[in-house]
Amino acid sequence: MSTTTVLAQDPAQLLPAREQMAFTLGFHIILVPFGVAFTFLMLIANARGIRRGDAEAMLLARRWSQVAAVLFAVGAVSGTVLSFELGLLWPRLMGAYGAAFGIPFAVEGLFFFLEAIFVSIYIYGWRRMRPWPHFWSGVPVVLSGIGGASSVVAANAWMNQPAGFALRDGEIVHVRPLQVIFNGAFWYEAVHMVLAAYMVAGFVVAGVYAAGMLRGRKDRYHRLGLVIPLTVAALATPLQIVVGDVAAREVYHNEPVKFAAIEALGTTGTHVPEVLGGSYADGQVHGGLSIPSGASILSGSSPSTRIQGLSEVPAPLRPDDRLVTIVHLGFDAMVGIGFALLALSLWYALAWWRRRDLPRSRWFLRATTVSGALSVVALEAGWVVTEVGRQPWTVVGHLLTRDAVTTSGNLWLFFGATVALYAAVGAATLYVLRTLRRRWQAGGGATGSDVPYGPSPARATATGRGQA
Repeated sequence: MSTTTVLAQDPAQLLPAREQMAFTLGFHIILVPFGVAFTFLMLIANARGIRRGDAEAMLLARRWSQVAAVLFAVGAVSGTVLSFELGLLWPRLMGAYGAAFGIPFAVEGLFFFLEAIFVSIYIYGWRRMRPWPHFWSGVPVVLSGIGGASSVVAANAWMNQPAGFALRDGEIVHVRPLQVIFNGAFWYEAVHMVLAAYMVAGFVVAGVYAAGMLRGRKDRYHRLGLVIPLTVAALATPLQIVVGDVAAREVYHNEPVKFAAIEALGTTGTHVPEVLGGSYADGQVHGGLSIPSGASILSGSSPSTRIQGLSEVPAPLRPDDRLVTIVHLGFDAMVGIGFALLALSLWYALAWWRRRDLPRSRWFLRATTVSGALSVVALEAGWVVTEVGRQPWTVVGHLLTRDAVTTSGNLWLFFGATVALYAAVGAATLYVLRTLRRRWQAGGGATGSDVPYGPSPARATATGRGQA
């Protein structure tokens, strides 16, 4: 049976369901690093402000806390939509496997509520709590962000390497929660995601202040706003390279079909080249730069390492050629950007080691400005690899994606409504953030208001209300 025949048998609802899930997940994943890692940057600035009496660091902490509150609220909205989509778009997944698949999401819900509680305490604790108790109220925000992200990754890892349950007459029985959560793919996927979050948050925030410095704002406030996040990102990047290598080797051993898609490898063999770029069709890569024996060496440290090709997979269970190309190019983009960010991190580290200062070249500021966008692209590419690389399975070895999708309703209409909702949420988010920036530039906001949406000092004085 050919791949074309298999695609012809796919339910009509499969394409819009996939498109909607990809769109909403792609939107939501951008917000995750700011819930996981941006709050950590905020606490670094907060601690520096308390310990050293650093007014600029304290100002950064207060302003970043306001941004964190906005992005937390938006992430809660987009994450809730994703939760509903799992049941509406993929009823067989939740109906047949929810007893296991739902466990990590239940844990994530606990972390989410804990994070929401302490975000509120921290935001409204400015000028209402003593400095150090207020600082420590932010620590659970960071820890619960890591815990929540790891819980969601546990669910994804379980779909890649399902464990902790038995099947009896097609029904899940004997569920073992700890084995579900700590499945074979959990540790490297969770660490990989957390480090990615710290890289994205660090490079994006550093890029904002680098752009400001390029416009001539080279005061200590902007310099500190660049140094804190860039230092965190620069420390996370080499660790991520190592973890990424471990993750790729684990995929080679435990998810051979996904690894074959990553390498765009049609035929099993040894001395497999590493092909950068190109497109996959008819069992081979067309175009691209080939590095002799590169894939075999990277997989098993030897040119004679044998790698399974896609031709060994039965046609009904084989990913479509277009999906293989997407996974292959997504992996190349993720790795390529990762090494570019590593080069930027080493540039920064070398200058700091030699002069205890930022590199003086404007090209460094330009590169840092671009690094934020590149890190987001790498994050999206990584999720493309893990999600599309699993196809045609939803739960590998147990549930095909075409069997999990709903067969009722107009999903294109649902998809259009979701795009409109997310466009409105995205526009509102940008509007609020721009409003905050204008207030900061006018001398209000974090310098005189205790809450993100409180009146500026000038307005409060004009209306006679004052500040608390």
